[in-house]
Amino acid sequence: MMKNLRVFWFIQLCGALVLLLVSMITLLQSAQRNTDNITLLHQQVIKQLSNQFSGDDYKMLVQQIRNSLNPQQLQIKTADGKIVHEHNTATAVSSGAEQILRVFGFSRENNQLQSTDGQLTISFKANLDDVDAQFVTQFWLALLLPLLLVIVPLLIVPVRQQAQQKTLSRQIANALDQIVSSDNKLQPDIHLPDTFEQTRLTLLKVADFHHKRQADLLKSAQQMTEDAAKDTVTGLPNRNRFVQFYEETLRDTKHVDFGIFAITRCTELQNINQSRGYHEGDKYVIQVSDLIQRAVAGYRDFKIFRLNSSDFGIILPRITAKEAENFGSQLQSRLSEYQKLAELDSVAYTGMVNYASGKVLGELLAIADTAISLAQTRQSNGWHLVKDDGSVDQTALGFGNQNWRHVIEDVLENNKIHLLVQLIQPASRSAKTYSEVLVRFYSEEDQLLPTASFLAMAEKLDKIIEVDRLIVETALSTIKNKNLQDQYFGLNLSSRCIHDDHFLIWLERRLLKDAAIASRLVFEVSEYGMQQNLKTSKRFIDMLHRNGARLTVEKFGTGMTSFKFFRDIKPDFIKMDGSYTRHIDDDKNNQYFIRLMVDLAHRIGVGVFAESVETQEEKQMLESLFIDGTQGYYIGKPQPI
Repeated sequence: MMKNLRVFWFIQLCGALVLLLVSMITLLQSAQRNTDNITLLHQQVIKQLSNQFSGDDYKMLVQQIRNSLNPQQLQIKTADGKIVHEHNTATAVSSGAEQILRVFGFSRENNQLQSTDGQLTISFKANLDDVDAQFVTQFWLALLLPLLLVIVPLLIVPVRQQAQQKTLSRQIANALDQIVSSDNKLQPDIHLPDTFEQTRLTLLKVADFHHKRQADLLKSAQQMTEDAAKDTVTGLPNRNRFVQFYEETLRDTKHVDFGIFAITRCTELQNINQSRGYHEGDKYVIQVSDLIQRAVAGYRDFKIFRLNSSDFGIILPRITAKEAENFGSQLQSRLSEYQKLAELDSVAYTGMVNYASGKVLGELLAIADTAISLAQTRQSNGWHLVKDDGSVDQTALGFGNQNWRHVIEDVLENNKIHLLVQLIQPASRSAKTYSEVLVRFYSEEDQLLPTASFLAMAEKLDKIIEVDRLIVETALSTIKNKNLQDQYFGLNLSSRCIHDDHFLIWLERRLLKDAAIASRLVFEVSEYGMQQNLKTSKRFIDMLHRNGARLTVEKFGTGMTSFKFFRDIKPDFIKMDGSYTRHIDDDKNNQYFIRLMVDLAHRIGVGVFAESVETQEEKQMLESLFIDGTQGYYIGKPQPI
């Protein structure tokens, strides 16, 4: 359509240019003929009058010429060169006409003649006012008419074509509506003008193709839905399918159900992708997927989803917290075996939370995510179960990352922490112990925050170093202000801090500032944290000893290389993990292990403590194993410092 319109405009323009050229040539030729005729008439009349003139009354001659012709310009000169008369009555019309003629190569020169006796020389220019006025008018008409012949169609044709296009568009749209809305078994009734018969036939072909295509789409719709809800790497249902499943079943309060929801996070995926390539990363994800499926194989109606590149979601319906702990331990064991084969620092961590019908999905995901953060602060491939019983601690676990960031920053800015101490009771008079400093964090509303969750989220949000600095600073200030320099205190540090050069520099300067207090401090770091980098761990211990402070390795016995680590590091104290303390009076294996560790530690001058002592029987058994000190609620609850 646009091509035809451009051709039309081109033809119109060529026609206008031809018309303009013909008109101008005709007009100029006509003007030239008129000028020549009038000029010739002036020559004849002036020649006759000059020949008849005698004497020196030149005014009479001029008057006779003007009465006969009234030339535009007139000059009379005698034989001796004296000008006896001269005038010029040129008008604007004549000047305009001369300029137009000059543009096209025509010019008007003054005419000159002499009398018969040679006494007078007369120069003149004919009076062409009437001719020039008519010429100028005809010139502009000849110029504008072709332009109008071009412009008017340019304005009219697009408007008319637009109207035709709208009409045709409506007709085709109606035909397409019939095709889309018509029954597959019926041929649509399409009405178009006769000039568009080919278009009508084409639309009928489109209708036939549409009906066939629609049938194909209906057949493949189910397959497409399944493919869209499937992870391409593992073949598991993806996050979209998980959300759909949750909303259709577990979100519905009419559908009564309960169980455990878990997220297993592949924490090494990014490192493997960067160091070994994405193909190896996919193999790693597939292997973790297989391990999870083996671990859940013994549970009924389980569901596994791949929530994102690194997270797997697991639903274990109708199982108890105890069964969930068994599942976590079983999965951890499988992951640890794979870790040895794959030569990885860790494989994956699992966070679990119990659910019931009607629980908001976002809250469930947030709690499970926080549980992963808690698991990551423990042993490799660890797990953590949050028992969602509606308490303040559990509600706090549901905070999203943004809320936690705000809470942590508020605590840091306003020093909203409170210190408690819990005694490690010596088992004998010669045993050296101390009181462990415990920290409680408070929100803007002065509500108690869950300590484990707070520290886990500070670790996740890269705020843990700032938190540890605040704890150390507050503890040292409190000890100094309350004049407690004669007592020994233990301070917990995160694994991130002991491997951070800037923090170590700050801590050493702070200990040097209060050297008397520094010699009364014992810093507690988890065995898992110390194992992450033996070189920096040894440097940390050397710095503490250089300033008079000492080190306790807590949660001892949970690592995969405890004996080798024990030999290489040689801390001042070790604190056995609570899993060895609970019910030790009935557990022969744990009794043997602790007795062995006490013997090895005492040989190299390391004290051994036991935490989580909850009963008198446990305390008596531990003391019979020559433990140096015991700590727990049976020994003493945390008290204000």
